[in-house]
Amino acid sequence: MPQQSPLTRIPLHTVDFDEVPKQQFRVYTARDLDKIKELQLLPESLRFEMKVVSAVLPFRVNAYVIEELIDWQRVPNDPIFQLTFPQKGMLSDVHYNRMAMAIRSDMDKQALKLVANEIRQELNPHPAGQLEHNVPCDSAGEPIPGLQHKYRETVLFFPSQGQTCHSYCSFCFRWAQFVGDKNLRMATTEADKLYGYLEEHPEVTDLLVTGGDPMVMKSRQLKSYLEPLLHPRFSHIQTVRIGTKALTFWPQRFITDDDADELVELLHHLVLAGKHVAIMAHYNHWRELDTDIARAAIRRLRATGAEIRSQGPLLAHINDCEDDWVKLWNEQIKLGIIPYYQFVERDTGARRYFEVPLYKAWQIYRQAMQKVSGLGRTARGPSMSADPGKVEIQGIAEMNGQKVFVLRFIQARDPSWVQQPFFAKFDEQATWFDQLQPADEHSERFFRKPAV
Repeated sequence: MPQQSPLTRIPLHTVDFDEVPKQQFRVYTARDLDKIKELQLLPESLRFEMKVVSAVLPFRVNAYVIEELIDWQRVPNDPIFQLTFPQKGMLSDVHYNRMAMAIRSDMDKQALKLVANEIRQELNPHPAGQLEHNVPCDSAGEPIPGLQHKYRETVLFFPSQGQTCHSYCSFCFRWAQFVGDKNLRMATTEADKLYGYLEEHPEVTDLLVTGGDPMVMKSRQLKSYLEPLLHPRFSHIQTVRIGTKALTFWPQRFITDDDADELVELLHHLVLAGKHVAIMAHYNHWRELDTDIARAAIRRLRATGAEIRSQGPLLAHINDCEDDWVKLWNEQIKLGIIPYYQFVERDTGARRYFEVPLYKAWQIYRQAMQKVSGLGRTARGPSMSADPGKVEIQGIAEMNGQKVFVLRFIQARDPSWVQQPFFAKFDEQATWFDQLQPADEHSERFFRKPAV
Protein backbone atom coordinates (compact mmCIF):
# COMPACT_ATOMS: atom_id res chain seq x y z
CA MET A 1 0.00 0.00 0.00
CA PRO A 2 1.48 3.41 -0.90
CA GLN A 3 2.71 5.71 1.84
CA GLN A 4 0.05 8.22 2.86
CA SER A 5 0.90 11.87 3.24
CA PRO A 6 0.97 13.29 6.78
CA LEU A 7 -2.38 14.38 8.15
CA THR A 8 -3.09 18.07 7.88
CA ARG A 9 -3.97 19.93 11.05
CA ILE A 10 -7.40 21.54 11.09
CA PRO A 11 -7.22 25.28 11.86
CA LEU A 12 -9.46 25.85 14.86
CA HIS A 13 -10.45 29.32 13.76
CA THR A 14 -14.19 29.27 14.43
CA VAL A 15 -13.95 28.98 18.20
CA ASP A 16 -11.23 28.78 20.84
CA PHE A 17 -11.64 25.10 21.66
CA ASP A 18 -8.98 25.31 24.36
CA GLU A 19 -11.46 27.33 26.41
CA VAL A 20 -14.26 24.74 26.13
CA PRO A 21 -14.47 22.99 29.52
CA LYS A 22 -13.81 19.27 29.36
CA GLN A 23 -16.75 17.22 30.62
CA GLN A 24 -16.29 13.71 31.96
CA PHE A 25 -18.39 11.11 30.16
CA ARG A 26 -20.73 9.51 32.71
CA VAL A 27 -23.26 6.96 31.56
CA TYR A 28 -26.29 5.37 33.22
CA THR A 29 -27.90 2.06 32.22
CA ALA A 30 -30.91 0.11 33.52
CA ARG A 31 -28.87 -0.92 36.57
CA ASP A 32 -28.33 2.74 37.45
CA LEU A 33 -31.87 4.16 37.29
CA ASP A 34 -31.90 4.69 41.06
CA LYS A 35 -28.65 6.68 40.80
CA ILE A 36 -30.11 9.40 38.56
CA LYS A 37 -31.00 12.07 41.08
CA GLU A 38 -33.42 13.86 38.74
CA LEU A 39 -35.62 10.73 38.63
CA GLN A 40 -36.08 10.76 42.40
CA LEU A 41 -38.46 13.72 42.00
CA LEU A 42 -40.81 11.57 39.88
CA PRO A 43 -43.57 9.32 41.29
CA GLU A 44 -42.46 5.87 42.40
CA SER A 45 -44.99 4.29 40.01
CA LEU A 46 -43.32 6.02 37.04
CA ARG A 47 -39.88 4.85 38.15
CA PHE A 48 -41.16 1.26 38.39
CA GLU A 49 -42.56 1.51 34.86
CA MET A 50 -39.10 2.55 33.66
CA LYS A 51 -37.56 -0.44 35.43
CA VAL A 52 -39.99 -2.82 33.73
CA VAL A 53 -39.54 -1.42 30.21
CA SER A 54 -35.75 -1.17 30.53
CA ALA A 55 -35.65 -4.88 31.42
CA VAL A 56 -36.83 -5.57 27.85
CA LEU A 57 -35.67 -2.64 25.71
CA PRO A 58 -32.17 -1.17 26.00
CA PHE A 59 -31.63 1.95 28.11
CA ARG A 60 -28.50 4.10 28.22
CA VAL A 61 -28.17 7.82 28.86
CA ASN A 62 -25.28 10.09 29.76
CA ALA A 63 -24.89 13.08 32.04
CA TYR A 64 -24.71 15.61 29.18
CA VAL A 65 -28.19 14.58 27.97
CA ILE A 66 -29.58 14.66 31.53
CA GLU A 67 -28.04 18.00 32.48
CA GLU A 68 -28.04 19.96 29.21
CA LEU A 69 -30.83 18.68 26.95
CA ILE A 70 -33.76 17.66 29.17
CA ASP A 71 -36.03 20.31 30.67
CA TRP A 72 -36.95 18.57 33.92
CA GLN A 73 -39.74 21.05 34.55
CA ARG A 74 -41.56 19.53 31.57
CA VAL A 75 -40.95 15.86 32.39
CA PRO A 76 -42.48 13.45 31.47
CA ASN A 77 -43.62 15.43 28.40
CA ASP A 78 -40.21 16.85 27.54
CA PRO A 79 -39.26 15.57 24.04
CA ILE A 80 -35.67 14.67 24.93
CA PHE A 81 -36.87 12.80 28.03
CA GLN A 82 -39.23 10.87 25.76
CA LEU A 83 -36.35 10.30 23.35
CA THR A 84 -34.06 8.71 25.94
CA PHE A 85 -36.04 7.38 28.93
CA PRO A 86 -38.31 4.29 28.93
CA GLN A 87 -42.09 4.83 28.90
CA LYS A 88 -44.75 2.27 29.81
CA GLY A 89 -46.51 2.54 26.44
CA MET A 90 -43.41 1.24 24.65
CA LEU A 91 -44.61 -2.28 25.54
CA SER A 92 -48.06 -3.72 24.94
CA ASP A 93 -50.17 -4.30 28.05
CA VAL A 94 -49.57 -8.05 27.71
CA HIS A 95 -45.79 -7.69 27.49
CA TYR A 96 -45.63 -5.03 30.20
CA ASN A 97 -47.71 -7.04 32.70
CA ARG A 98 -45.70 -10.17 32.00
CA MET A 99 -42.38 -8.42 32.70
CA ALA A 100 -43.77 -6.53 35.72
CA MET A 101 -45.04 -9.77 37.26
CA ALA A 102 -41.65 -11.41 36.71
CA ILE A 103 -39.88 -8.52 38.47
CA ARG A 104 -42.35 -8.43 41.37
CA SER A 105 -42.01 -12.18 41.91
CA ASP A 106 -38.26 -11.75 42.60
CA MET A 107 -37.16 -14.09 39.82
CA ASP A 108 -33.41 -14.59 39.60
CA LYS A 109 -31.42 -12.78 36.94
CA GLN A 110 -31.36 -15.71 34.52
CA ALA A 111 -35.12 -16.29 34.73
CA LEU A 112 -35.77 -12.58 34.14
CA LYS A 113 -33.50 -12.69 31.10
CA LEU A 114 -35.48 -15.60 29.63
CA VAL A 115 -38.75 -13.68 30.02
CA ALA A 116 -37.22 -10.58 28.45
CA ASN A 117 -35.78 -12.56 25.51
CA GLU A 118 -39.15 -14.19 24.81
CA ILE A 119 -40.80 -10.77 24.67
CA ARG A 120 -38.02 -9.38 22.45
CA GLN A 121 -38.58 -12.13 19.90
CA GLU A 122 -42.17 -10.90 19.53
CA LEU A 123 -41.04 -7.31 18.80
CA ASN A 124 -39.75 -7.99 15.26
CA PRO A 125 -36.07 -7.45 16.19
CA HIS A 126 -34.81 -7.48 12.60
CA PRO A 127 -37.27 -5.65 10.32
CA ALA A 128 -37.21 -5.27 6.53
CA GLY A 129 -35.49 -8.57 5.83
CA GLN A 130 -32.18 -7.53 7.41
CA LEU A 131 -31.00 -11.08 8.05
CA GLU A 132 -32.96 -12.93 5.37
CA HIS A 133 -32.26 -10.72 2.34
CA ASN A 134 -29.54 -8.19 3.12
CA VAL A 135 -26.52 -10.23 4.26
CA PRO A 136 -24.13 -10.65 1.31
CA CYS A 137 -21.96 -13.68 0.58
CA ASP A 138 -18.31 -13.97 -0.32
CA SER A 139 -16.98 -15.60 -3.48
CA ALA A 140 -17.32 -19.03 -1.82
CA GLY A 141 -20.99 -18.42 -1.09
CA GLU A 142 -20.49 -17.93 2.65
CA PRO A 143 -22.47 -15.16 4.39
CA ILE A 144 -20.36 -12.22 5.59
CA PRO A 145 -21.35 -11.22 9.13
CA GLY A 146 -21.45 -7.53 9.88
CA LEU A 147 -22.24 -6.45 6.31
CA GLN A 148 -25.56 -5.50 4.71
CA HIS A 149 -26.04 -5.01 0.97
CA LYS A 150 -29.65 -4.17 0.15
CA TYR A 151 -29.21 -1.57 -2.59
CA ARG A 152 -26.80 -1.96 -5.49
CA GLU A 153 -24.65 1.11 -4.82
CA THR A 154 -24.41 1.01 -1.02
CA VAL A 155 -22.87 -1.43 1.48
CA LEU A 156 -23.42 -1.10 5.23
CA PHE A 157 -20.57 -2.04 7.57
CA PHE A 158 -21.07 -2.77 11.30
CA PRO A 159 -17.68 -2.67 13.06
CA SER A 160 -17.84 -4.51 16.39
CA GLN A 161 -16.22 -1.64 18.28
CA GLY A 162 -19.04 0.70 17.21
CA GLN A 163 -22.05 -1.32 18.31
CA THR A 164 -23.14 0.88 21.18
CA CYS A 165 -24.04 4.59 21.49
CA HIS A 166 -23.32 7.48 23.85
CA SER A 167 -27.04 7.27 24.71
CA TYR A 168 -29.82 5.16 23.25
CA CYS A 169 -32.87 6.51 21.44
CA SER A 170 -35.99 4.95 22.95
CA PHE A 171 -37.50 4.41 19.46
CA CYS A 172 -34.36 2.88 17.91
CA PHE A 173 -34.96 0.35 15.15
CA ARG A 174 -31.51 -1.11 15.89
CA TRP A 175 -32.41 -1.82 19.54
CA ALA A 176 -31.62 -5.52 19.06
CA GLN A 177 -27.92 -4.61 18.71
CA PHE A 178 -27.84 -3.51 22.34
CA VAL A 179 -29.58 -6.18 24.44
CA GLY A 180 -26.65 -8.58 24.76
CA ASP A 181 -28.08 -11.36 22.56
CA LYS A 182 -25.42 -12.47 20.06
CA ASN A 183 -28.08 -14.08 17.88
CA LEU A 184 -29.66 -10.66 17.29
CA ARG A 185 -26.45 -8.69 16.79
CA MET A 186 -24.88 -7.62 13.48
CA ALA A 187 -21.17 -6.89 13.87
CA THR A 188 -17.71 -7.89 12.66
CA THR A 189 -14.04 -7.23 13.26
CA GLU A 190 -13.05 -8.86 9.96
CA ALA A 191 -12.28 -5.83 7.86
CA ASP A 192 -10.47 -8.00 5.30
CA LYS A 193 -13.81 -9.56 4.34
CA LEU A 194 -15.25 -6.08 3.84
CA TYR A 195 -12.35 -5.07 1.61
CA GLY A 196 -12.53 -8.32 -0.34
CA TYR A 197 -16.24 -7.86 -0.93
CA LEU A 198 -15.84 -4.24 -2.02
CA GLU A 199 -13.06 -5.19 -4.41
CA GLU A 200 -15.30 -7.83 -6.00
CA HIS A 201 -18.20 -5.38 -6.41
CA PRO A 202 -17.18 -2.34 -8.47
CA GLU A 203 -20.84 -1.29 -8.70
CA VAL A 204 -20.66 -0.24 -5.03
CA THR A 205 -19.95 3.48 -4.73
CA ASP A 206 -20.95 4.17 -1.13
CA LEU A 207 -19.82 2.62 2.14
CA LEU A 208 -21.96 3.41 5.18
CA VAL A 209 -20.23 2.75 8.51
CA THR A 210 -23.02 2.27 11.02
CA GLY A 211 -24.05 0.70 14.29
CA GLY A 212 -24.74 1.48 17.03
CA ASP A 213 -22.62 4.54 16.51
CA PRO A 214 -19.16 4.39 14.92
CA MET A 215 -18.25 7.59 16.76
CA VAL A 216 -18.02 5.68 20.04
CA MET A 217 -14.87 4.07 18.61
CA LYS A 218 -11.44 5.42 19.33
CA SER A 219 -10.14 7.45 16.41
CA ARG A 220 -7.31 4.98 15.78
CA GLN A 221 -9.88 2.18 15.36
CA LEU A 222 -11.96 4.17 12.91
CA LYS A 223 -8.78 5.15 11.08
CA SER A 224 -7.74 1.50 10.75
CA TYR A 225 -11.03 0.75 8.96
CA LEU A 226 -11.21 3.82 6.72
CA GLU A 227 -7.67 4.65 5.59
CA PRO A 228 -7.26 1.43 3.55
CA LEU A 229 -10.11 2.73 1.35
CA LEU A 230 -7.65 5.25 -0.06
CA HIS A 231 -5.85 2.47 -1.93
CA PRO A 232 -6.37 2.69 -5.73
CA ARG A 233 -8.21 -0.65 -5.79
CA PHE A 234 -11.06 1.11 -3.96
CA SER A 235 -11.29 4.06 -6.32
CA HIS A 236 -14.90 3.05 -7.05
CA ILE A 237 -15.81 3.85 -3.42
CA GLN A 238 -16.63 7.51 -3.95
CA THR A 239 -18.46 8.21 -0.70
CA VAL A 240 -17.79 7.26 2.91
CA ARG A 241 -20.85 7.78 5.08
CA ILE A 242 -20.75 7.61 8.88
CA GLY A 243 -24.04 7.26 10.73
CA THR A 244 -23.96 8.95 14.13
CA LYS A 245 -26.00 10.48 16.94
CA ALA A 246 -22.87 11.86 18.62
CA LEU A 247 -23.61 15.44 17.53
CA THR A 248 -26.63 15.24 19.84
CA PHE A 249 -25.64 12.84 22.60
CA TRP A 250 -21.93 13.66 22.96
CA PRO A 251 -20.71 16.59 20.82
CA GLN A 252 -17.61 16.59 23.02
CA ARG A 253 -16.48 13.71 20.79
CA PHE A 254 -15.44 16.31 18.21
CA ILE A 255 -14.16 19.00 20.57
CA THR A 256 -12.70 17.91 23.93
CA ASP A 257 -12.29 14.12 23.82
CA ASP A 258 -8.63 13.10 24.05
CA ASP A 259 -8.57 11.95 20.42
CA ALA A 260 -10.96 14.55 18.98
CA ASP A 261 -8.15 16.18 16.98
CA GLU A 262 -7.17 12.82 15.51
CA LEU A 263 -10.78 12.19 14.50
CA VAL A 264 -11.28 15.48 12.65
CA GLU A 265 -7.87 15.12 11.03
CA LEU A 266 -8.86 11.67 9.75
CA LEU A 267 -12.03 13.06 8.16
CA HIS A 268 -10.09 15.97 6.65
CA HIS A 269 -7.49 13.57 5.28
CA LEU A 270 -10.17 11.45 3.58
CA VAL A 271 -11.62 14.58 1.99
CA LEU A 272 -8.20 15.77 0.76
CA ALA A 273 -7.59 12.31 -0.70
CA GLY A 274 -10.70 12.68 -2.86
CA LYS A 275 -13.38 10.87 -0.90
CA HIS A 276 -16.79 12.42 -0.36
CA VAL A 277 -17.26 12.16 3.42
CA ALA A 278 -20.86 12.44 4.63
CA ILE A 279 -21.76 12.52 8.32
CA MET A 280 -25.26 11.04 8.50
CA ALA A 281 -26.43 12.83 11.64
CA HIS A 282 -29.55 11.62 13.41
CA TYR A 283 -31.72 14.45 14.75
CA ASN A 284 -35.20 14.23 16.22
CA HIS A 285 -35.83 17.65 17.72
CA TRP A 286 -34.49 21.19 17.38
CA ARG A 287 -33.47 21.15 21.07
CA GLU A 288 -30.58 18.88 20.10
CA LEU A 289 -28.99 21.82 18.27
CA ASP A 290 -29.50 24.25 21.11
CA THR A 291 -26.24 24.05 23.11
CA ASP A 292 -23.03 25.93 22.44
CA ILE A 293 -20.93 22.77 22.25
CA ALA A 294 -23.35 21.10 19.81
CA ARG A 295 -23.05 24.07 17.44
CA ALA A 296 -19.26 24.20 17.90
CA ALA A 297 -19.01 20.51 17.00
CA ILE A 298 -21.00 21.14 13.81
CA ARG A 299 -18.70 24.00 12.82
CA ARG A 300 -15.62 21.91 13.46
CA LEU A 301 -16.89 18.98 11.43
CA ARG A 302 -17.80 21.23 8.52
CA ALA A 303 -14.28 22.69 8.61
CA THR A 304 -12.91 19.25 7.69
CA GLY A 305 -14.68 19.42 4.31
CA ALA A 306 -17.12 16.70 5.31
CA GLU A 307 -20.79 17.42 4.80
CA ILE A 308 -23.45 16.79 7.45
CA ARG A 309 -26.80 15.39 6.38
CA SER A 310 -29.67 15.04 8.85
CA GLN A 311 -32.22 12.28 9.12
CA GLY A 312 -34.70 11.00 11.65
CA PRO A 313 -38.21 9.61 12.04
CA LEU A 314 -41.44 11.43 12.75
CA LEU A 315 -42.43 10.29 16.25
CA ALA A 316 -45.47 10.62 18.48
CA HIS A 317 -44.59 12.28 21.82
CA ILE A 318 -41.44 13.86 20.34
CA ASN A 319 -41.91 15.67 17.02
CA ASP A 320 -45.38 14.93 15.57
CA CYS A 321 -45.93 18.64 14.96
CA GLU A 322 -45.14 20.65 11.84
CA ASP A 323 -43.64 23.52 13.86
CA ASP A 324 -40.99 21.25 15.38
CA TRP A 325 -39.88 20.13 11.92
CA VAL A 326 -39.89 23.69 10.57
CA LYS A 327 -37.69 24.88 13.42
CA LEU A 328 -35.43 21.80 13.15
CA TRP A 329 -34.87 22.18 9.40
CA ASN A 330 -34.45 25.96 9.56
CA GLU A 331 -31.86 25.66 12.34
CA GLN A 332 -30.02 22.98 10.40
CA ILE A 333 -29.89 25.13 7.27
CA LYS A 334 -28.54 28.02 9.32
CA LEU A 335 -25.79 25.74 10.71
CA GLY A 336 -24.92 24.30 7.29
CA ILE A 337 -26.55 20.88 7.74
CA ILE A 338 -28.41 19.36 4.77
CA PRO A 339 -31.90 18.01 5.63
CA TYR A 340 -31.94 14.54 4.05
CA TYR A 341 -34.72 12.22 5.27
CA GLN A 342 -37.86 12.29 7.35
CA PHE A 343 -38.56 8.65 8.15
CA VAL A 344 -41.63 6.79 9.37
CA GLU A 345 -41.11 4.91 12.66
CA ARG A 346 -40.11 1.34 11.76
CA ASP A 347 -42.18 -1.73 12.56
CA THR A 348 -39.98 -2.96 15.39
CA GLY A 349 -39.34 -2.57 19.10
CA ALA A 350 -41.26 0.32 20.70
CA ARG A 351 -43.04 1.27 17.47
CA ARG A 352 -46.52 1.04 19.03
CA TYR A 353 -45.71 4.03 21.26
CA PHE A 354 -44.15 6.23 18.58
CA GLU A 355 -45.97 5.36 15.35
CA VAL A 356 -48.06 7.98 13.55
CA PRO A 357 -50.71 7.17 10.90
CA LEU A 358 -49.23 7.55 7.42
CA TYR A 359 -51.80 10.11 6.32
CA LYS A 360 -50.96 12.29 9.34
CA ALA A 361 -47.21 11.89 8.73
CA TRP A 362 -47.69 13.12 5.17
CA GLN A 363 -49.80 16.08 6.33
CA ILE A 364 -47.11 17.13 8.84
CA TYR A 365 -44.38 16.79 6.20
CA ARG A 366 -46.38 18.75 3.62
CA GLN A 367 -47.27 21.55 6.02
CA ALA A 368 -43.66 21.83 7.21
CA MET A 369 -42.38 21.94 3.63
CA GLN A 370 -44.59 24.95 2.98
CA LYS A 371 -42.77 26.90 5.71
CA VAL A 372 -39.11 26.31 4.81
CA SER A 373 -36.97 27.71 2.02
CA GLY A 374 -35.82 25.70 -0.97
CA LEU A 375 -32.68 24.63 0.90
CA GLY A 376 -34.86 22.96 3.53
CA ARG A 377 -36.90 21.10 0.93
CA THR A 378 -34.08 18.65 0.34
CA ALA A 379 -35.61 16.49 3.10
CA ARG A 380 -37.34 13.49 1.51
CA GLY A 381 -40.26 11.86 3.19
CA PRO A 382 -42.19 10.54 4.82
CA SER A 383 -40.08 7.50 3.94
CA MET A 384 -40.44 3.85 4.99
CA SER A 385 -37.48 1.45 4.82
CA ALA A 386 -39.57 -1.61 4.01
CA ASP A 387 -38.67 -5.05 2.60
CA PRO A 388 -38.70 -4.02 -1.09
CA GLY A 389 -37.02 -0.64 -0.55
CA LYS A 390 -37.39 2.94 0.65
CA VAL A 391 -40.99 3.94 -0.04
CA GLU A 392 -41.90 7.63 -0.04
CA ILE A 393 -45.44 8.91 0.49
CA GLN A 394 -45.89 11.54 -2.21
CA GLY A 395 -49.46 12.49 -1.49
CA ILE A 396 -53.12 11.53 -1.22
CA ALA A 397 -55.27 11.61 -4.35
CA GLU A 398 -58.41 10.19 -5.94
CA MET A 399 -58.20 7.46 -8.60
CA ASN A 400 -61.19 5.75 -10.25
CA GLY A 401 -63.44 7.19 -7.58
CA GLN A 402 -61.39 5.93 -4.64
CA LYS A 403 -59.02 7.71 -2.28
CA VAL A 404 -55.42 6.50 -2.61
CA PHE A 405 -51.90 7.03 -1.32
CA VAL A 406 -49.49 8.06 -4.08
CA LEU A 407 -46.18 6.28 -3.45
CA ARG A 408 -42.78 5.85 -5.07
CA PHE A 409 -39.52 4.04 -4.36
CA ILE A 410 -36.55 6.27 -3.58
CA GLN A 411 -34.43 3.09 -3.43
CA ALA A 412 -35.39 -0.49 -4.23
CA ARG A 413 -33.98 -3.99 -4.32
CA ASP A 414 -35.06 -3.96 -7.95
CA PRO A 415 -33.49 -0.75 -9.34
CA SER A 416 -36.06 -0.63 -12.15
CA TRP A 417 -38.71 0.24 -9.53
CA VAL A 418 -36.97 3.47 -8.50
CA GLN A 419 -39.02 6.64 -9.16
CA GLN A 420 -42.01 4.72 -10.53
CA PRO A 421 -45.21 6.05 -8.96
CA PHE A 422 -47.70 3.48 -7.67
CA PHE A 423 -50.85 3.54 -5.56
CA ALA A 424 -52.23 2.06 -2.36
CA LYS A 425 -55.77 2.16 -1.03
CA PHE A 426 -56.18 4.93 1.51
CA ASP A 427 -56.18 3.56 5.05
CA GLU A 428 -56.61 5.97 7.94
CA GLN A 429 -55.21 3.44 10.43
CA ALA A 430 -52.14 2.31 8.47
CA THR A 431 -48.77 3.15 10.00
CA TRP A 432 -46.50 0.99 7.81
CA PHE A 433 -46.11 -0.22 4.25
CA ASP A 434 -47.11 -3.83 5.04
CA GLN A 435 -50.53 -2.61 6.19
CA LEU A 436 -51.33 -1.09 2.79
CA GLN A 437 -53.16 -2.77 -0.09
CA PRO A 438 -52.52 -2.07 -3.79
CA ALA A 439 -55.12 0.18 -5.37
CA ASP A 440 -54.87 -1.24 -8.90
CA GLU A 441 -53.39 -4.14 -10.87
CA HIS A 442 -50.42 -2.06 -11.99
CA SER A 443 -49.39 -1.46 -8.37
CA GLU A 444 -49.69 -5.08 -7.17
CA ARG A 445 -46.14 -6.06 -8.13
CA PHE A 446 -44.67 -3.42 -5.82
CA PHE A 447 -46.26 -5.09 -2.79
CA ARG A 448 -44.83 -8.57 -3.35
CA LYS A 449 -42.42 -9.96 -0.78
CA PRO A 450 -38.84 -10.17 -2.10
CA ALA A 451 -37.63 -13.63 -3.05
CA VAL A 452 -35.31 -15.36 -0.57
